[in-house]
Amino acid sequence: MTQPVFNKERHIKYYLRCLKTFLPAAYTSGDSNRMLLAFFTISGLDILGVLESKTTPEDRRGYIDWIYHCQVPSGGFRGFTGTDFGADKRTPGNEAWDPANVPSTFFALVLLIILGDDLSRVKRKQCLEWLPRLQRGDGSFGEVLGPGGKVEGSRDLRFCCCAAGTRYILRGRKGGGLEGVGDIDVDKLVEFIKACQTYDGGMSEAPFCESHAGLTYCAVGALTFLRRLSDDPNTVALLSPGSKEFEGLLRWLVSRQTAELGDEEESDDEDDDSAVSDQRLERAAKSLTLAEMIDQLPDLSIPSEESLLWAGFNGRCNKDADTCYSLWNTGTLVMMDRLSLIDAGRNRHYLLDKTQHIIGGFGKGIGEPPDLLHSFAGLASLAFQGEEGLSSVDPALCASHRAVQHMETLPWWQGA
Repeated sequence: MTQPVFNKERHIKYYLRCLKTFLPAAYTSGDSNRMLLAFFTISGLDILGVLESKTTPEDRRGYIDWIYHCQVPSGGFRGFTGTDFGADKRTPGNEAWDPANVPSTFFALVLLIILGDDLSRVKRKQCLEWLPRLQRGDGSFGEVLGPGGKVEGSRDLRFCCCAAGTRYILRGRKGGGLEGVGDIDVDKLVEFIKACQTYDGGMSEAPFCESHAGLTYCAVGALTFLRRLSDDPNTVALLSPGSKEFEGLLRWLVSRQTAELGDEEESDDEDDDSAVSDQRLERAAKSLTLAEMIDQLPDLSIPSEESLLWAGFNGRCNKDADTCYSLWNTGTLVMMDRLSLIDAGRNRHYLLDKTQHIIGGFGKGIGEPPDLLHSFAGLASLAFQGEEGLSSVDPALCASHRAVQHMETLPWWQGA
């Protein structure tokens, strides 16, 4: 069987095109999430191992300055500069309309680490004082602080993961230099995460919702960040091998690998034709005997071995494979030290044969154009599996181990 080829040079060109030229019009609605788009682009080039060779020191200093321009005076980062009033016009009465938000803060910090910054300009204490104010009584986190300091945004694990990641980066190994700075309620956060595990073993947005691979990644990521700064890393059953919670989650994750690839979207004309055909079949069925109707049932034979060569991942039960779920599922399994349980070869075939695009990058599904989210997801999943030509990646931070090592050498992070 011919092995698919990872076309590294085309992926490099794709990311450089996204970095140095205008993004397609479809990204307009994501303008307020520029920090996230920047993360996908810069981290993608870093995973490809070309960030320093394909950008100049001046370029990288410019990216760093832009990130700091998104920092809010009271702590945290905004997603773009479009809401910045300027220091002379910002007041306690209007600052709620230019808020920092939890995801942008996390991704800004990771970006600075990837770019080799020492975080010396980060308002570290202010950010860590802002973070606990976003935690609700049930342990969950909101996204922003609205007027009157009200916590706004849904209760879900995405914000919990970003909050735990921000805490991990800014508190450092020993929490040095943070005397008098309060912390989040770690115990309540852990209890909220535990309550999000469903009957089937997966993790949901909030208690009593449907399991979802992306939210499962966020749950395990949040616990991983907490565990890295804990003196007792084995207290959470969800991350303890052999526990009912761990094994149930593991079973659910492994079950997400699927050969259901999905089809390209049908046109409206095809939908109309299908409706007419269904009506004709319904009329014809009324004149058939039961035996004749049974004979016309579709072939439900066992799939051929060839049809199972491409096995990506879905995010929920009974859904088609999708490139981003290759990241969420494999990344979670790496954090659980159980990646060996999946069929890595078939995931590779799915990514490189089915969603790798001819111009570089990865699409969401078969025949779809590349976009920054799915391109990053495809790269990271392949990196977890040790794809040649890609840097190794920390599964929680979704940054290269080179970047993580840079963070861990910062004197204040070590507690010096």
